[in-house]
Amino acid sequence: MQLSAPLTVNWTLSYACNFSCLHCYSRDTQRAERPLPDVLAMVAELARCRVAYVNFGGGEPLLYPHLIAVARAARDAGLRVSMNSNGWLLDGETASHIRDAGFTSVGISLDGATAAVHDRFRSRSGSYHRALAALDHLGAAGVTATVSAVIFRDNVASFRDIVDRAATHGASTVYLHNFKCAGRGMANREQLDLSPDEWRSFYREALAYRDKAPAKLAFDDPIIAELGAGEGATGGAVKGSTCGKLSLHLEPDGDVTPCGFIPVVAGNILRDGLDRIWQDAPVLKAMRDKTPQGKCGSCHAYGECLGGCTARAFAATGDFNAPDPHCWRDDA
Repeated sequence: MQLSAPLTVNWTLSYACNFSCLHCYSRDTQRAERPLPDVLAMVAELARCRVAYVNFGGGEPLLYPHLIAVARAARDAGLRVSMNSNGWLLDGETASHIRDAGFTSVGISLDGATAAVHDRFRSRSGSYHRALAALDHLGAAGVTATVSAVIFRDNVASFRDIVDRAATHGASTVYLHNFKCAGRGMANREQLDLSPDEWRSFYREALAYRDKAPAKLAFDDPIIAELGAGEGATGGAVKGSTCGKLSLHLEPDGDVTPCGFIPVVAGNILRDGLDRIWQDAPVLKAMRDKTPQGKCGSCHAYGECLGGCTARAFAATGDFNAPDPHCWRDDA
Protein backbone atom coordinates (compact mmCIF):
# COMPACT_ATOMS: atom_id res chain seq x y z
CA MET A 1 0.00 0.00 0.00
CA GLN A 2 1.26 3.47 -0.87
CA LEU A 3 -0.67 6.58 0.05
CA SER A 4 -0.95 9.46 -2.41
CA ALA A 5 0.83 11.68 0.14
CA PRO A 6 2.37 11.26 3.59
CA LEU A 7 -0.19 11.22 6.35
CA THR A 8 2.18 13.10 8.68
CA VAL A 9 5.12 15.42 8.09
CA ASN A 10 7.46 15.90 11.03
CA TRP A 11 8.92 19.35 10.51
CA THR A 12 12.10 20.73 12.04
CA LEU A 13 11.75 24.49 11.67
CA SER A 14 15.07 25.09 13.42
CA TYR A 15 17.77 23.06 15.15
CA ALA A 16 18.26 25.74 17.80
CA CYS A 17 17.90 24.21 21.26
CA ASN A 18 18.37 25.23 24.88
CA PHE A 19 19.16 21.66 25.98
CA SER A 20 22.08 19.30 25.35
CA CYS A 21 20.51 15.86 25.82
CA LEU A 22 22.66 12.74 26.01
CA HIS A 23 20.65 10.88 23.36
CA CYS A 24 19.88 13.70 20.92
CA TYR A 25 20.07 12.83 17.24
CA SER A 26 20.19 16.47 16.13
CA ARG A 27 22.05 18.56 18.72
CA ASP A 28 25.17 18.74 16.57
CA THR A 29 23.23 19.32 13.32
CA GLN A 30 23.20 22.67 11.55
CA ARG A 31 20.89 23.62 8.69
CA ALA A 32 20.16 26.97 7.09
CA GLU A 33 16.71 28.32 7.91
CA ARG A 34 14.52 29.68 5.13
CA PRO A 35 12.93 33.14 5.36
CA LEU A 36 9.30 33.19 6.48
CA PRO A 37 7.79 33.56 2.96
CA ASP A 38 9.57 30.34 1.93
CA VAL A 39 8.36 28.57 5.07
CA LEU A 40 4.79 29.62 4.31
CA ALA A 41 5.27 28.32 0.77
CA MET A 42 6.18 24.96 2.32
CA VAL A 43 2.92 25.07 4.29
CA ALA A 44 1.02 25.70 1.05
CA GLU A 45 2.77 22.74 -0.61
CA LEU A 46 1.85 20.44 2.28
CA ALA A 47 -1.76 21.54 1.97
CA ARG A 48 -1.75 21.17 -1.84
CA CYS A 49 -0.62 17.57 -1.47
CA ARG A 50 -3.33 16.94 1.14
CA VAL A 51 -1.03 16.09 4.04
CA ALA A 52 -3.23 15.59 7.10
CA TYR A 53 -0.88 16.28 10.03
CA VAL A 54 2.20 18.37 10.66
CA ASN A 55 4.22 17.95 13.84
CA PHE A 56 6.89 20.50 14.73
CA GLY A 57 10.03 19.16 16.37
CA GLY A 58 13.65 20.17 16.44
CA GLY A 59 15.61 21.51 18.11
CA GLU A 60 13.18 23.23 20.46
CA PRO A 61 10.21 24.58 18.46
CA LEU A 62 9.46 27.33 20.98
CA LEU A 63 12.81 28.95 20.15
CA TYR A 64 11.74 29.42 16.53
CA PRO A 65 10.49 33.03 16.30
CA HIS A 66 7.76 32.37 13.71
CA LEU A 67 6.32 29.20 15.24
CA ILE A 68 2.89 30.64 16.01
CA ALA A 69 2.60 32.31 12.60
CA VAL A 70 3.53 29.10 10.79
CA ALA A 71 1.17 27.04 12.95
CA ARG A 72 -1.71 29.43 12.24
CA ALA A 73 -1.01 29.25 8.52
CA ALA A 74 -0.96 25.46 8.64
CA ARG A 75 -4.21 25.36 10.60
CA ASP A 76 -5.87 27.78 8.20
CA ALA A 77 -4.74 25.59 5.29
CA GLY A 78 -6.53 22.60 6.81
CA LEU A 79 -3.64 20.81 8.50
CA ARG A 80 -3.86 19.41 12.01
CA VAL A 81 -0.94 20.87 13.96
CA SER A 82 1.03 19.48 16.91
CA MET A 83 4.53 19.77 18.32
CA ASN A 84 7.04 18.23 20.70
CA SER A 85 8.79 20.40 23.26
CA ASN A 86 11.13 20.01 26.21
CA GLY A 87 8.70 22.27 28.12
CA TRP A 88 11.27 24.73 29.49
CA LEU A 89 9.74 27.79 27.79
CA LEU A 90 6.12 26.74 28.07
CA ASP A 91 4.47 28.99 30.65
CA GLY A 92 0.82 29.99 31.00
CA GLU A 93 0.98 32.78 28.42
CA THR A 94 2.72 30.55 25.88
CA ALA A 95 0.12 27.84 26.43
CA SER A 96 -2.60 30.36 25.59
CA HIS A 97 -0.81 31.33 22.38
CA ILE A 98 -0.48 27.65 21.48
CA ARG A 99 -4.20 27.13 22.02
CA ASP A 100 -5.14 30.19 19.97
CA ALA A 101 -2.85 29.10 17.13
CA GLY A 102 -4.88 25.92 16.79
CA PHE A 103 -2.50 23.24 18.04
CA THR A 104 -4.42 19.99 18.47
CA SER A 105 -1.85 18.61 20.93
CA VAL A 106 1.58 19.23 22.42
CA GLY A 107 3.99 16.53 23.50
CA ILE A 108 6.31 17.17 26.44
CA SER A 109 9.47 15.14 26.99
CA LEU A 110 9.54 13.37 30.34
CA ASP A 111 12.34 10.85 30.60
CA GLY A 112 12.41 10.07 34.29
CA ALA A 113 10.10 9.58 37.25
CA THR A 114 12.46 11.74 39.31
CA ALA A 115 14.30 14.99 38.72
CA ALA A 116 17.64 13.25 39.16
CA VAL A 117 17.09 10.86 36.24
CA HIS A 118 15.36 13.29 33.90
CA ASP A 119 17.69 16.24 34.50
CA ARG A 120 20.81 14.11 34.05
CA PHE A 121 19.50 12.68 30.78
CA ARG A 122 18.52 16.13 29.53
CA SER A 123 21.71 17.76 30.87
CA ARG A 124 19.67 20.62 32.33
CA SER A 125 19.04 21.11 36.03
CA GLY A 126 15.42 22.02 36.74
CA SER A 127 14.13 20.57 33.46
CA TYR A 128 12.02 17.90 35.18
CA HIS A 129 9.95 20.38 37.15
CA ARG A 130 9.65 22.69 34.13
CA ALA A 131 8.32 19.74 32.09
CA LEU A 132 5.66 18.94 34.70
CA ALA A 133 4.74 22.62 34.92
CA ALA A 134 4.39 22.74 31.12
CA LEU A 135 1.88 19.88 31.29
CA ASP A 136 -0.08 21.82 33.91
CA HIS A 137 -0.06 25.00 31.80
CA LEU A 138 -1.31 23.14 28.74
CA GLY A 139 -4.10 21.58 30.75
CA ALA A 140 -5.14 24.94 32.18
CA ALA A 141 -5.25 26.40 28.66
CA GLY A 142 -7.36 23.52 27.36
CA VAL A 143 -4.67 22.06 25.08
CA THR A 144 -4.37 18.29 24.82
CA ALA A 145 -1.04 17.28 26.35
CA THR A 146 0.91 14.09 25.74
CA VAL A 147 4.24 12.84 27.06
CA SER A 148 7.19 11.42 25.17
CA ALA A 149 9.51 9.18 27.19
CA VAL A 150 12.65 7.75 25.63
CA ILE A 151 13.35 4.42 27.28
CA PHE A 152 16.97 3.93 28.33
CA ARG A 153 19.01 2.18 30.98
CA ASP A 154 18.26 4.55 33.87
CA ASN A 155 14.47 4.70 33.47
CA VAL A 156 13.42 1.30 32.14
CA ALA A 157 12.73 -0.07 35.64
CA SER A 158 10.55 2.93 36.53
CA PHE A 159 8.59 3.44 33.31
CA ARG A 160 5.32 2.82 35.17
CA ASP A 161 6.15 5.69 37.51
CA ILE A 162 6.75 7.96 34.51
CA VAL A 163 3.34 7.02 33.14
CA ASP A 164 1.74 7.66 36.53
CA ARG A 165 3.43 11.04 36.86
CA ALA A 166 2.40 12.03 33.35
CA ALA A 167 -1.22 11.06 33.97
CA THR A 168 -1.27 12.96 37.27
CA HIS A 169 -0.31 16.09 35.34
CA GLY A 170 -2.98 15.59 32.69
CA ALA A 171 -1.23 13.75 29.86
CA SER A 172 -3.72 11.80 27.77
CA THR A 173 -1.13 9.58 26.06
CA VAL A 174 2.39 8.49 26.94
CA TYR A 175 4.62 7.54 24.04
CA LEU A 176 7.23 5.01 25.14
CA HIS A 177 9.89 5.59 22.50
CA ASN A 178 12.58 3.17 21.48
CA PHE A 179 16.20 4.28 21.69
CA LYS A 180 17.34 5.28 18.19
CA CYS A 181 21.18 5.10 18.43
CA ALA A 182 21.55 8.19 16.20
CA GLY A 183 23.75 11.23 16.77
CA ARG A 184 24.68 11.54 20.42
CA GLY A 185 22.57 8.46 21.03
CA MET A 186 25.12 6.46 19.07
CA ALA A 187 28.05 8.13 20.84
CA ASN A 188 26.49 7.31 24.23
CA ARG A 189 24.89 4.03 23.23
CA GLU A 190 27.02 1.81 25.45
CA GLN A 191 26.05 3.92 28.47
CA LEU A 192 22.35 4.36 27.67
CA ASP A 193 20.98 1.60 25.45
CA LEU A 194 19.47 -1.73 26.52
CA SER A 195 20.54 -5.12 25.25
CA PRO A 196 18.18 -6.93 22.84
CA ASP A 197 17.02 -9.28 25.62
CA GLU A 198 16.36 -6.28 27.88
CA TRP A 199 14.26 -4.68 25.14
CA ARG A 200 12.21 -7.86 24.84
CA SER A 201 11.62 -7.91 28.61
CA PHE A 202 10.65 -4.25 28.62
CA TYR A 203 8.12 -4.61 25.82
CA ARG A 204 6.55 -7.64 27.44
CA GLU A 205 6.14 -5.73 30.69
CA ALA A 206 4.87 -2.57 28.99
CA LEU A 207 2.36 -4.40 26.82
CA ALA A 208 1.06 -6.34 29.84
CA TYR A 209 0.71 -3.04 31.71
CA ARG A 210 -1.07 -1.25 28.86
CA ASP A 211 -4.64 -2.05 29.91
CA LYS A 212 -3.93 -1.07 33.53
CA ALA A 213 -2.10 2.19 32.82
CA PRO A 214 -3.67 5.50 33.91
CA ALA A 215 -2.97 6.99 30.48
CA LYS A 216 -3.02 5.54 26.98
CA LEU A 217 0.30 3.95 26.04
CA ALA A 218 1.70 4.21 22.52
CA PHE A 219 4.74 2.53 20.97
CA ASP A 220 6.71 3.32 17.84
CA ASP A 221 8.92 0.26 17.54
CA PRO A 222 8.14 -2.25 14.76
CA ILE A 223 10.29 -4.86 16.47
CA ILE A 224 7.40 -5.44 18.87
CA ALA A 225 5.85 -7.57 16.12
CA GLU A 226 8.44 -10.24 16.95
CA LEU A 227 6.51 -10.97 20.14
CA GLY A 228 3.74 -12.51 18.04
CA ALA A 229 0.16 -11.76 17.13
CA GLY A 230 -0.98 -11.81 20.77
CA GLU A 231 1.20 -9.77 23.07
CA GLY A 232 2.97 -8.01 20.17
CA ALA A 233 -0.14 -6.58 18.50
CA THR A 234 0.05 -2.77 18.52
CA GLY A 235 -2.52 -1.87 15.88
CA GLY A 236 -0.08 -0.24 13.48
CA ALA A 237 -1.39 0.97 10.13
CA VAL A 238 1.58 -0.51 8.24
CA LYS A 239 4.11 -3.23 8.91
CA GLY A 240 7.68 -2.31 9.74
CA SER A 241 8.85 1.28 10.06
CA THR A 242 6.33 3.97 9.18
CA CYS A 243 8.91 6.43 7.82
CA GLY A 244 8.64 6.75 4.06
CA LYS A 245 5.29 4.94 4.15
CA LEU A 246 3.09 7.09 6.39
CA SER A 247 5.42 9.95 7.28
CA LEU A 248 8.32 12.12 6.15
CA HIS A 249 10.68 14.58 7.79
CA LEU A 250 11.07 18.18 6.58
CA GLU A 251 14.32 20.04 7.26
CA PRO A 252 14.54 23.82 7.94
CA ASP A 253 15.91 24.42 4.42
CA GLY A 254 13.15 22.43 2.73
CA ASP A 255 15.06 19.19 2.22
CA VAL A 256 12.96 16.06 2.74
CA THR A 257 14.31 12.95 4.49
CA PRO A 258 12.52 9.69 5.35
CA CYS A 259 12.64 10.58 9.06
CA GLY A 260 14.65 12.76 11.38
CA PHE A 261 16.92 9.85 12.25
CA ILE A 262 17.81 9.07 8.61
CA PRO A 263 19.79 11.99 7.15
CA VAL A 264 19.43 10.92 3.51
CA VAL A 265 17.87 13.62 1.33
CA ALA A 266 15.02 12.52 -0.94
CA GLY A 267 14.55 15.95 -2.52
CA ASN A 268 13.65 19.53 -1.69
CA ILE A 269 10.02 20.47 -1.21
CA LEU A 270 10.39 23.93 -2.80
CA ARG A 271 12.44 22.75 -5.76
CA ASP A 272 10.98 19.32 -6.50
CA GLY A 273 7.46 19.32 -5.08
CA LEU A 274 6.31 17.00 -2.32
CA ASP A 275 4.19 14.78 -4.53
CA ARG A 276 7.07 14.07 -6.91
CA ILE A 277 9.39 13.28 -4.00
CA TRP A 278 6.81 11.01 -2.39
CA GLN A 279 6.18 9.07 -5.58
CA ASP A 280 9.63 8.92 -7.17
CA ALA A 281 12.48 9.36 -4.65
CA PRO A 282 14.79 6.31 -4.79
CA VAL A 283 15.49 6.43 -1.04
CA LEU A 284 11.78 6.14 -0.25
CA LYS A 285 11.36 3.28 -2.70
CA ALA A 286 14.27 1.50 -1.02
CA MET A 287 12.62 1.84 2.39
CA ARG A 288 9.28 0.58 1.10
CA ASP A 289 10.79 -2.47 -0.56
CA LYS A 290 13.51 -3.70 1.74
CA THR A 291 15.52 -6.85 1.05
CA PRO A 292 16.04 -8.99 4.17
CA GLN A 293 19.67 -9.56 5.06
CA GLY A 294 21.46 -11.70 7.62
CA LYS A 295 19.17 -13.40 10.11
CA CYS A 296 16.15 -11.55 8.67
CA GLY A 297 16.35 -13.78 5.60
CA SER A 298 15.33 -16.88 7.54
CA CYS A 299 13.13 -15.31 10.22
CA HIS A 300 9.46 -16.29 10.25
CA ALA A 301 8.55 -12.91 11.81
CA TYR A 302 10.12 -10.81 9.03
CA GLY A 303 6.79 -10.36 7.25
CA GLU A 304 5.48 -8.57 10.34
CA CYS A 305 8.41 -6.43 11.51
CA LEU A 306 10.23 -6.05 8.13
CA GLY A 307 13.59 -5.92 9.84
CA GLY A 308 12.55 -3.70 12.74
CA CYS A 309 13.45 -0.01 12.95
CA THR A 310 15.05 1.07 9.67
CA ALA A 311 16.53 4.20 11.25
CA ARG A 312 18.27 2.17 13.94
CA ALA A 313 19.62 -0.36 11.42
CA PHE A 314 20.89 2.47 9.23
CA ALA A 315 22.53 4.28 12.14
CA ALA A 316 24.32 1.11 13.24
CA THR A 317 25.32 -0.29 9.84
CA GLY A 318 24.68 2.28 7.10
CA ASP A 319 22.29 -0.19 5.43
CA PHE A 320 18.48 0.04 5.41
CA ASN A 321 18.20 -3.72 4.92
CA ALA A 322 20.33 -4.82 7.88
CA PRO A 323 18.65 -6.43 10.89
CA ASP A 324 17.63 -4.06 13.67
CA PRO A 325 20.44 -4.15 16.27
CA HIS A 326 17.77 -4.42 18.98
CA CYS A 327 16.49 -7.70 17.55
CA TRP A 328 16.62 -10.45 20.17
CA ARG A 329 16.26 -13.41 17.81
CA ASP A 330 19.31 -15.68 17.49
CA ASP A 331 21.28 -15.47 14.26
CA ALA A 332 20.56 -19.16 13.80
